[in-house]
Amino acid sequence: MIQEEFRKTRIAIKPMEVDDVYIIKNKQPSKIETTTFADLHMKESDIEEILRQNVDMLCDDEESMLIIGQQVKNESNGRSDLTAIDNEGDIVLIEIKRDKADIVGRKEAFEFQAIRYAAGYATIRSTDELIQNIFAPYVEKHIEEFRQQTALNSSEIAKRLLSDFVELNNITAFNTRQRIILVASEFDDQTLSAVAWLNSNQVDISCYQICAYKLNDDVLLDIKKILPVVDCEDFYVNVTKKGSLQKDRKKDISRRSLPKIDSLIEWKLVEPGDIITAKGRIDEAVLQENGQVKAKEGIMSIQQWLKRVFGWSSVETYAFSVDKKSGKTLSELRQEYMEKVDAINTAAE
Repeated sequence: MIQEEFRKTRIAIKPMEVDDVYIIKNKQPSKIETTTFADLHMKESDIEEILRQNVDMLCDDEESMLIIGQQVKNESNGRSDLTAIDNEGDIVLIEIKRDKADIVGRKEAFEFQAIRYAAGYATIRSTDELIQNIFAPYVEKHIEEFRQQTALNSSEIAKRLLSDFVELNNITAFNTRQRIILVASEFDDQTLSAVAWLNSNQVDISCYQICAYKLNDDVLLDIKKILPVVDCEDFYVNVTKKGSLQKDRKKDISRRSLPKIDSLIEWKLVEPGDIITAKGRIDEAVLQENGQVKAKEGIMSIQQWLKRVFGWSSVETYAFSVDKKSGKTLSELRQEYMEKVDAINTAAE
């Protein structure tokens, strides 16, 4: 009955498009053609495994996430693809379909399958229950990935990892809501319409499109969030009383993508050669000109380094990177700078 109401709701959805990607050779652009996962002989389980090990592909640098479950079986014998917990303490359900044909061919709508699984997760009341029923079995399944802690059993490893994640992210409330992330190379219009309707009714559900491009023997992946859509107001600039154009700085800070490490280097908040430490850890790395860091394992992105340090699936990069010179996190340095600029702009009005 509810599903019928969702399907009848008319919501305008922009047709899905695949971005054109080009490679430059001798200063001339050459278009890279898209391919399908079917043509690449990749199954849904292959995409699932890629995301399991690289869930930061779905997160931005402002979010921490820990994968805690894979193919979790519910009472109705349904299996959810990936399960995670985020830095707000909420359980995140990640459901994957290879392409639109897989979505359309299902007896149950993609989004409603995910909602049903999420409803089951809503009954989890404690971290102990989460560890026993979901996380410990996941650790046991992938015990080789936790070989640094082989002296512990799977339940002890899960408890230690989750406790560390909760403590360092200052999580005070557990599983007060559930998030849903749908991933596919293409979505049908009915799924997009239903997800848009759910978003408009305060259900936290997102759609990510993952596209594949073939370049010689390499496969390139492009992942973009298509729902919920960005609010047009996020791109407006304001006209001040003096008639000059000015961005709404407060809206920038809260609603738009925050400046990244290249901007922090440009603003000289940090400089190449500075020592970056992992928050709450003794691990250190040296900042490079390109925004990456040099750690004992080699040169890599800050995100990759932090994932190695904390053992999480995704790390809130700027909140967990500390400039050793100032003792402040990159997030604090960025916030102070943006507030300073905001104050200067306000005074100039």
